[in-house]
Amino acid sequence: QVQLVESGGGLVQAGGSLRLSCAASGSIFSINTMNWYRQAPGKQRELVAAITSAGDTNYADSVKGRFTISRDNAKNTVSLQMNSLKSDDTAVYYCNAFVEIGIHEYDYWGQGTQVTVSS
Repeated sequence: QVQLVESGGGLVQAGGSLRLSCAASGSIFSINTMNWYRQAPGKQRELVAAITSAGDTNYADSVKGRFTISRDNAKNTVSLQMNSLKSDDTAVYYCNAFVEIGIHEYDYWGQGTQVTVSS
C-alpha cells in the first residue's frame, strides 16, 4: 500500500506565501508524474501543477509565475511553493502521484490540505 501525506496548508493574507509538501511512503518502486490539484467550494477539481520524474513541469495558466513545483526523487516528495497568493487560490489542495509497483502503475491521492487566502 502507498500513502501520500500532505502538509503545509493554512491561512494566509493575500500577497503572502505558503509551501505545501507531500511525502509518499509504502511499497514504491518508482514514482512517475507527481501533481498538485485543487478544489474550491462548488467547483471541479483542477490540475494546478505537474512534474515528471525527469523534472519537466507544467502549470495551470492561473498560477504561472506564482507557483513552483519541485520534487526530491530520493525522498519521494513533491512540494508546491505558492507566492503572491490571491483569494481565488483558496481551495483544498491534493497531492497526486502515479506510482510504479512491480510492472503496474497506480494512481494515488493524498487526503488534501486546506489553503485559505484572506483578502
